[in-house]
Amino acid sequence: MNFTIYTGPMFGGKTSKMLADLEREKYRKKKIIVFKPEQDNRYSSNKVKTHSGNSWPAISVTNGADIITKSIGYDVIGVDEAFMIDGCGDVLAFLFANGYSIYVSTVQLSSDGKPFAEPMKMFPYATKIEVCPAVCPVSGVDAYYTMATTDKSSDIQVGGSDIYQPRSYQEYVNVLRNVI
Repeated sequence: MNFTIYTGPMFGGKTSKMLADLEREKYRKKKIIVFKPEQDNRYSSNKVKTHSGNSWPAISVTNGADIITKSIGYDVIGVDEAFMIDGCGDVLAFLFANGYSIYVSTVQLSSDGKPFAEPMKMFPYATKIEVCPAVCPVSGVDAYYTMATTDKSSDIQVGGSDIYQPRSYQEYVNVLRNVI
């Protein structure tokens, strides 16, 4: 059993790494179920899809309770964009404590530099946390933060490169100074 979290900015390959781990579990003959937030329909409503086009069948959920009721009979649970699913942090910790292997892909900070609640609830229980940097389009160095390129209506606004870009610390520091 494990509880693996892939985190970092937009475009850091978090979902790709999660899907690779799920593929390994498939070869181990494990029964796998994958969830995604109902509001994230950028590429598909019934699949988790990477920016490069890889995919896995998924069930759209609105909250953590949906994950519990639909996970019975499975060995492995994958959750994409966990920061968008209210209550999933506590639910995934509970399921891990009850014998499930958990794989999560999530952004941990908003583009305003505020930690999202759900990943913060999961981090203490993780057996592995991998921060997946992207490449900053301004400086060309590793990017650990996400910056909104347009005005947003809320902390969670579903979008891709039309709204967000990864940024290095050097490019993002002014945003962080206004938050911390």
